[in-house]
Amino acid sequence: MTTKPSKTLQTFPNPAPGRDYHIHMQVPEFTCLCPLTGQPDFARFDIDFIPDKKCVELKSLKLYMWSYRDEGAFHEKVTNTILDDLVKAMSPRFLRVTARWYVRGGIYTSVVVEHRKRGWKPAPRVDLTQFDAADPTAA
Repeated sequence: MTTKPSKTLQTFPNPAPGRDYHIHMQVPEFTCLCPLTGQPDFARFDIDFIPDKKCVELKSLKLYMWSYRDEGAFHEKVTNTILDDLVKAMSPRFLRVTARWYVRGGIYTSVVVEHRKRGWKPAPRVDLTQFDAADPTAA
């Protein structure tokens, strides 16, 4: 095997640090172990962030997420730890980690955690849906 799981998150310089822009990543095959039973837990992670000076490199993120495969972790703990590690690596303006845990004992669990850089304020949302109805070519 040429690659192995790793807790190291590599970064690269943000190519557009003067602008807020949203990066969305999906990790559909996350696994770890239940710390009580040792049985596998499966989740889909959505990672949304607005970078500041750094972005996370995708292969290192894949190997980082893979590193949990043989670890026992409660859903809440692992989701918060992933957020903390990404914040430590990138210092983003904003970061949200959403973990959607697949059914266990008839219960689905979702854990959502966020980080906002001190002093950062998002730009007001621009709503362009008003132009959909004003389209003169629409039938």
